[in-house]
Amino acid sequence: MIDHIKQHLLTADLGECQRVFHGRGHAYPGLAHINVDWFEPVLLITLYQEVEQVWLNEQVEQLKHLFAHCRSIQVQHRYQKYAPIEVVFGEQIVNLVASEQQLKFNIQLGKAQNSGLFLDMANGRQWLRQHSEGKNILNLFAYTCAFSVAALAGGAKQVVNIDMAKASLAKGRENHKLNQQNLAKVKFEGVDIFKSYGRLKKYGPYDILVCDPPSFQKGSVNIERDYQKIIRRIPQLMKPEAQLMLCLNSPDLTEDFLLEEVARECPNCIYQGKIANPDVFKEAKAGKGLKVLLFKYLG
Repeated sequence: MIDHIKQHLLTADLGECQRVFHGRGHAYPGLAHINVDWFEPVLLITLYQEVEQVWLNEQVEQLKHLFAHCRSIQVQHRYQKYAPIEVVFGEQIVNLVASEQQLKFNIQLGKAQNSGLFLDMANGRQWLRQHSEGKNILNLFAYTCAFSVAALAGGAKQVVNIDMAKASLAKGRENHKLNQQNLAKVKFEGVDIFKSYGRLKKYGPYDILVCDPPSFQKGSVNIERDYQKIIRRIPQLMKPEAQLMLCLNSPDLTEDFLLEEVARECPNCIYQGKIANPDVFKEAKAGKGLKVLLFKYLG
């Protein structure tokens, strides 16, 4: 693992938050249970199964020397209930501000399974920033509104963030404030997407749709079943010539699943291409990782 991280660091900008080792892609034999993320000044090691303590200690010792500005190395045990985090080197840092493409995001370690920013979506945020000037944007499953921050940075006219978790949207509001952005251009709607299409239409029609749903959330989302419900609403929500960024996180569903859903439910949507994941997110089998597909709605 350390050798792969050394290779990554040859071209990495450590002023930016990033994944520095992606074992979950099964591209590195024997290491599919481990990821390593850099949120300056913290290294976060995520384990999906238990490891030998001696091996872990050896990795930590080498990582300390590779990252000169590292003040804390923390290990998240995702295979345990509530995914607890322990500090294995340095300070106990819970809250920090991460930088990505000159934008700032609040990161919280140890309070929830996820930190507040999905690093595999960095290229998607960059694309949105480059295409959002003057646009009215609908951001579904907004989480902590990282897409919204990127869109405002790109000159968006308005962004409407939709998520059931009002606590996540509150963190999104703080992310906008952190970047000194105009909150008058941002809407935060803590509603169930599948029961609140009237609320979504209220601020439309939209120029860009961003849809980055969870694969499964008990009692609310099963994306294999539910994606079609979103896609068939596109004509009611979007302007003609609107751009769509449709994302798929499930390792069990391929790009073909999403292409077939769109072709069946909204044939006026034309496939435009896809956004590649950051290079560090290597996958042994194509289609297992994050899929980000672009479409145009012809109207």
